[in-house]
Amino acid sequence: MVFGASFDRPDENLAFASAQEFPFDLLSDVERTVGAAYEVVRPPDHAFADYPERISYLIGPDGLIRKSYAVADVAGHAAEVLSDLQRLLAGD
Repeated sequence: MVFGASFDRPDENLAFASAQEFPFDLLSDVERTVGAAYEVVRPPDHAFADYPERISYLIGPDGLIRKSYAVADVAGHAAEVLSDLQRLLAGD
């Protein structure tokens, strides 16, 4: 299962996801509670405090985080995660 999350309102996320033709749901975390739990909230004095850190998590079937990614290469990120997922499912 793949989904994204941001601090934007649901209507903003729906418009953005539609414009980008995302094949996954984009969830809203307006209160930033999930963002805080996943440690993506930036400090209040940060220049981009309104936006979460761009971090992805690979979560195993048992619900445990198996790997986290500070996403710098957006274009190559999916391939990296898919490779790690294949290794996880293979039992490596």
